[in-house]
Amino acid sequence: MEFELKTLTARLLAQRCLPRSDKLVRRALVDETFRHELDRRLADVGLRLLDNPYAAHVGVALESELAEPVFGAGREYAASNMGLTRDEIALLVIIWSLIVLPKRERQVTRRELVDDGQSDLFGGGDRPVAHGETVSGTLTEASLIADFGPRLGGRTKVRNFMLGKLARLGFIERRNGLISEGPLLDLALDYRVMADRIIHGTLGELLAAAGHALPEANAFEHADVLADEDAPAEDA
Repeated sequence: MEFELKTLTARLLAQRCLPRSDKLVRRALVDETFRHELDRRLADVGLRLLDNPYAAHVGVALESELAEPVFGAGREYAASNMGLTRDEIALLVIIWSLIVLPKRERQVTRRELVDDGQSDLFGGGDRPVAHGETVSGTLTEASLIADFGPRLGGRTKVRNFMLGKLARLGFIERRNGLISEGPLLDLALDYRVMADRIIHGTLGELLAAAGHALPEANAFEHADVLADEDAPAEDA
């Protein structure tokens, strides 16, 4: 177990995030002893495991009380400890809202992108939480830039600089004019903190005015139970 713990810890630090389907990640999720030791080792250096059962990856983050001692000395971290400007954070939140909010609703209700709403008739609520393309939609760069580019410093800036930076950091993936979820999009931003603020806040009104319909409520208002962390079919 010692070598496996060292390997997983080193890979988390080196790669920032790992898929839940990874063999050692799965062990950390289902083996209580292994997970306890992993948490202890991360805590010894001021880190914690980011483990969201609705995200397709796990990662590491600083313990909250260490954010200021570690990042507070540099002015570049005034807006974000990843060096994002306020405009870039705004774009990130918009993309998160348009991809993760509807994705979480599908996950909680056990529906998929192609589902016509009949899954509940056939026991859809009993299925394990799905990840990936079956529940996570895409955005077209052209429509995103047309709708929000002028508000975020201009279309050229958004297309050539801001989207590229979010992709390099792992928040999004860009392919053939489409924007999809990157490994950190659902992992680094906390749905339970952000969902209600966006759906019932000014940003929700702004997105609706631009023609982007959001869920009417926090997805967990419809959930009887949370995701089953140990569901063996989760990685399928």
